[in-house]
Amino acid sequence: MNDPVRLVDIRDTPLDVAEVVAALGDSGAGGLTVFVGLVRDHDSGKDVEKLDYSAHPTALKRLQDVCRKVADEHGVRGVAAVHRVGDLAIGDIAVVVATTAAHRGETFDASRALIDVLKAEVPIWKHQVFADGTEEWVGTP
Repeated sequence: MNDPVRLVDIRDTPLDVAEVVAALGDSGAGGLTVFVGLVRDHDSGKDVEKLDYSAHPTALKRLQDVCRKVADEHGVRGVAAVHRVGDLAIGDIAVVVATTAAHRGETFDASRALIDVLKAEVPIWKHQVFADGTEEWVGTP
């Protein structure tokens, strides 16, 4: 089997779900699970006016490590993760993760692990500005 880590990137341009799905093309895969994280218009009971994501210089390497860890632990056939940085609007895609495996159960478990570990371990931070003028940073150490 080829290297299961197929696409890993951090970009300041809009993300494309079709690109992630295409990167995981595999005739031996019986299941593909995709998670798409969107910018919502509220958080913690407040209306979100705008937000931006920032990444530490080590973030891409950490994201690659997370993808490798998930691939190894879950034995999947393919893994992809792409995260957006910069200014995002409500409704924009902030992150796309996906996995493929022989069976659907493996892909559901691996994709959930991938987004959870990404959020916990990759140094990408969200700065939210609320309609009431307050703001907050999410995910900073």
